[in-house]
Amino acid sequence: MDHVHQPGLGRRTLLGATLAAPAVAASASLLAGEPAPALAARGPFDPGSPRFAIAVLPDTQYLFDADSSDPEPLKATFRYLAQSRAEANIAFMTHLGDVTEHGTEEEISLADQTFRTLDGKVPYSVLAGNHDIRSNTDDQRGDSAYLRAFGPNRYAGMPTFGGASPDGYHSFHVLSAGGRSWLVLALDWRASDRGLQWAQGVLDAHPTLPAILTTHDLAWADGAGQGQLSDHGRRLWDRLIRGNDQIFLTLNGHYWPPGRTVLTNDAGHDVHVHVVNYQDRYYGGAGMIRLYSFDLVRKVIDVETFAPWFLAKDPARRAPLAAENVELTGPVDRFSLELDFPARFAGFAPVVPPAPRPPATVLPRGTVAYWRFDLSGLAAAGTAGTPVPAGAVARDLTGRGNDLTVQLLHASPPETLTWSPEHHPGQPAHASLRFDGGKGPDRGAVLRAAPGAPINSMSFDSGYTIEAFVKLPDPFVGDHAWMGILSWEGRAGDAGKTSGWSPDEPTCSLNLSGERFLQYVVYPVDRDADPTSWSHALPVGRWMHLAVVNDGRHTIVYVDGSKIARNPTQPSKGITTLGKPFVLGGTQFAERFGQGFYGWIGDVRIAARALRPAEFLTPAG
Repeated sequence: MDHVHQPGLGRRTLLGATLAAPAVAASASLLAGEPAPALAARGPFDPGSPRFAIAVLPDTQYLFDADSSDPEPLKATFRYLAQSRAEANIAFMTHLGDVTEHGTEEEISLADQTFRTLDGKVPYSVLAGNHDIRSNTDDQRGDSAYLRAFGPNRYAGMPTFGGASPDGYHSFHVLSAGGRSWLVLALDWRASDRGLQWAQGVLDAHPTLPAILTTHDLAWADGAGQGQLSDHGRRLWDRLIRGNDQIFLTLNGHYWPPGRTVLTNDAGHDVHVHVVNYQDRYYGGAGMIRLYSFDLVRKVIDVETFAPWFLAKDPARRAPLAAENVELTGPVDRFSLELDFPARFAGFAPVVPPAPRPPATVLPRGTVAYWRFDLSGLAAAGTAGTPVPAGAVARDLTGRGNDLTVQLLHASPPETLTWSPEHHPGQPAHASLRFDGGKGPDRGAVLRAAPGAPINSMSFDSGYTIEAFVKLPDPFVGDHAWMGILSWEGRAGDAGKTSGWSPDEPTCSLNLSGERFLQYVVYPVDRDADPTSWSHALPVGRWMHLAVVNDGRHTIVYVDGSKIARNPTQPSKGITTLGKPFVLGGTQFAERFGQGFYGWIGDVRIAARALRPAEFLTPAG
């Protein structure tokens, strides 16, 4: 047996077999009870996808225990991993040691044969647990049945294999996943000083790779799932983990119940320490796996625990205990880790921001106006928080004469509009304007085109694209319902448009509702109508790229390159304009400004044609 710190604990809350809703993202069909062989891979593993998974397989020793061995559960797990690799984008599997119960030639041989069913399908690592080597020795123990079967030669043909220690009991793998490389260290259950020196050498040779450390004995958990370091784990922490900021996650078996904790390393960063072991459960855990699903866009790792062998069985024929252990949903078995990957890895692999792009490189065919707020477009650009005074001019960098002039609304103080170095990471200019508009009393600032500027009278009959980088403050303080981002001045009623919400609203405006829904309303040139687009609730505290695209027939609004749902099907040709100024930072009603915009506005560009998303101002389009 391995170590139990809280004997006699009841099982966690389990997912009964009668539940129909599949929770394991890796394979909905398997959860519905279809046999594993029915699944076929839909394609190869995609190393460039921002979503990928690492499978974790803890102590399988009770499946390889002298004459009571049963490899079928583990074979089912391996079939699942191979057949679900494309669907779940599984990059790798790591075993946490104690492959067998006694480490005999017979047990090791059977385990060896079982693991061969995974060879060439999913790369993996295995490390020795105390039950695998039949002696309480460190990694300098020499030859063993385990080493002959699961030593370096086993992994030499795997594309992830990076090397092994001279003694053969430690190995490392380099994974290509999520568009970057990751390091997995697989350390023997008792790393000697030589073993730790080897591991440090691997980290030193790969200084920019985020690392996952796997071993057998590092932490244990109490009955509440709270993890803490074991005696050997304290040695690993002090000698290796805490001083290497690359190590952000550790995984170990050996102890049950499972649990987790978060420790702080010498760089002041979190290290997630997880205990994973299910050998105490029905059928020795039945080859149960943890799936760590990384989502680099959502900045989260979703963790799920399930038994493919039980899942593959006909639900009507599952044994009662198998049905209880199909999936584990307690707080230490199914959870999500929020992890800002770029921020966590910045100390050893900083993201180099793209350099500003010169204006001439972002003026595609049909561009009629482009404003930015660095020195190339705004002489008043200065230091962060510096007020941008009334009368300051933002030049139209197309040279078409659509310069904008700053105007403070009402009795707004100078700090209502300030210069900021903040910017969207994909924005050409590394600068923006911070607007502090609001109500009670109304205050704000706008940038207005001069009378007679071409943009004031353009009708865009053949189509148009309006782009803007915008950020809303966090916290979003106060009432800013229906604040304007940009608009054309003038009453819709004066243009003969009477079918809309009010004849006093402008003919075209981009606004934000009280629920932070983006609203784009336009009166086309060829009809009395106001087809309006509505987005989802926009987030606060992050930069967004907004784009309004009209092809002369219909309008589509994009947020961060993603088409929103509520785009009108009504025909929409051009923009009805009245020769009155185009405005950034506000929207009039009855030709009067109320509140101004609240937040940041970066580069703004208008083209007299429909641009494809690949042509947007964001580099990825």
